[in-house]
Amino acid sequence: MGKFENKWMRAVIPALLIHCSIGTVYCWSLFKGDIASYIGKPVSEVEWAFSIAIFVLGMSAAFGGKFVEKDIHKSSLLAAIFFVVGMAATGFFIYQKSLIGIYISYGVVMGIGLGIGYLTPVKTLMLWFKEQKGLATGLAVAGFGLAKVIASPLMEKLLGNRNSEGILVDPTNIFTMFYILAAIYLVMMVVGHLILKKPAGHEEESVEMHSFSYRKVLTNKTFIGIWLMFYINITCGLALISQEKGILAFIGFGAIGLVSSLTAIFNAGGRIAFSAWGDRLKDRNSIYKIIFISSISIILCTVVFDGINNSMAILIIALLCIVNAGYGGGFSSLPPLLSDRFGIDSISTVHGLALSAWAFAGLTGNQLSAIILEKTQSYDMVLYVIAALFTIATLISIFVVKPEKVNLENEEFNKKKEIVIG
Repeated sequence: MGKFENKWMRAVIPALLIHCSIGTVYCWSLFKGDIASYIGKPVSEVEWAFSIAIFVLGMSAAFGGKFVEKDIHKSSLLAAIFFVVGMAATGFFIYQKSLIGIYISYGVVMGIGLGIGYLTPVKTLMLWFKEQKGLATGLAVAGFGLAKVIASPLMEKLLGNRNSEGILVDPTNIFTMFYILAAIYLVMMVVGHLILKKPAGHEEESVEMHSFSYRKVLTNKTFIGIWLMFYINITCGLALISQEKGILAFIGFGAIGLVSSLTAIFNAGGRIAFSAWGDRLKDRNSIYKIIFISSISIILCTVVFDGINNSMAILIIALLCIVNAGYGGGFSSLPPLLSDRFGIDSISTVHGLALSAWAFAGLTGNQLSAIILEKTQSYDMVLYVIAALFTIATLISIFVVKPEKVNLENEEFNKKKEIVIG
């Protein structure tokens, strides 16, 4: 078994198996219309299942961080159970034509599996890759981003042929697809659960001794700054990504599917590139400055050259790719940045709390651009607002997120430690 006791077998592969499974939540747009058609509800009502799933993802990560900290094997198994049961139950409730059932199964049950599953491999990866924390988290989180590219062709195959109006020839395929996917992801996530393991010799501090202070985190200026810039990055990314098809259609660009695949690759590539780049920098917070400034620059280029109204396809594709890369990089750079500031001992808990920003951004990102378009009928106005938000995030990164390491232990813990040492 010695040859299997390495960082690739015990950390990277299980992380990819788990993240490539749960990342299929981003395939929602492929079948939401089919669900709406089958159960006889408007797409706008069905859409809430995805919003609930992302919200629950963030909140379950926020509240489940301490549980993940204690036992990665229980948490990885729990993630597999919730995700797979939620997916299978979604198929059942589609068959029953129950919208509330879909909200509960896809939104709440699967959402819990998403949050716990997203968090579980992160600390283990950073323990195995002590000198390359960014690369480690980038590899795993890239799996979450690539899941859409990998799973989309399989889902299209399972859904089967469509008629000239884009409606499924066999509408029952929509719920059978969920049953088949649940079986596939059960195998992947259980294998990930079985082989995930922390490095030999690593021991956590005893639960009795380690008294983590939530208050110190939630009131800490650096944590608040990181939370805000993470929230803004996701909100801006979703605001633009959700309008990707609309913008390309507006400029008359036909190969929307090709661009969608390209932006997904940049999303995944950004997760590896930005976080690995952070390993080489003196202060990992600099990565966020690079992400924000590059996003602002491409937005300003698009506005100055009136890229949308002039149908400048190359410029629009560059805009979508760069913002997607920064969106992905923001996710992968978060755990190592938090580890640098707050230490690795409680990283699952702190990371979970920070992921609550994802929960709220999931509710506001898409809606932001939709409201602006409804009021102004202008994609340029969407770009102006996003650029302004990125500017605020840059200022937060510069002036609020300080380089000093933060001590999260509460006073009672410090006294106990002094007694033991003394």
